[in-house]
Amino acid sequence: MERWLPDDLWLADIADAPAEFDARRSAVRRWYRYAIWRDGVPPSTWQGRCLVTHAALDLAAMRRATQALLGRGDFAALATRPRAATGSTIRTVYAADWLQMGSSLILFEICADAYLKQMVRTIVGSLLWVGTGRWTPEQFEDALHTSDRRAAGPNAPAAGLSLWRIDY
Repeated sequence: MERWLPDDLWLADIADAPAEFDARRSAVRRWYRYAIWRDGVPPSTWQGRCLVTHAALDLAAMRRATQALLGRGDFAALATRPRAATGSTIRTVYAADWLQMGSSLILFEICADAYLKQMVRTIVGSLLWVGTGRWTPEQFEDALHTSDRRAAGPNAPAAGLSLWRIDY
């Protein structure tokens, strides 16, 4: 089975599913990770799969700001499409945190019931503003509660983002 998959996709498990199963609509939680390499050039296994930055990042401030994401709320400020095109912008974030993986690699991990278009990349871009001191954690929370995309930070590049797990 794996011979038909691209090199950057791994098969962890396979099972028969009921006829009514829908991979998108049957999911109850989706986990994403965003990788950031902070020092020098990443090893070949991470090249093209992470954001490389040499900026000093205040990880403690980024973690404090991340707490504003938890729970059920309106995430319209993080959507790249207008509300009318996406329907509801209410989502539940079950978990979100920054993981220090050695001296150079940090991962942002988030679990939610569903996501808006480019929501995770907008979260990461906004939290990087917190990490570099452009925003305080409170300014991130204020932007989140405006429901206005123009109030949030920029989208982080796609290269660091990966769908990590889906719970059914």
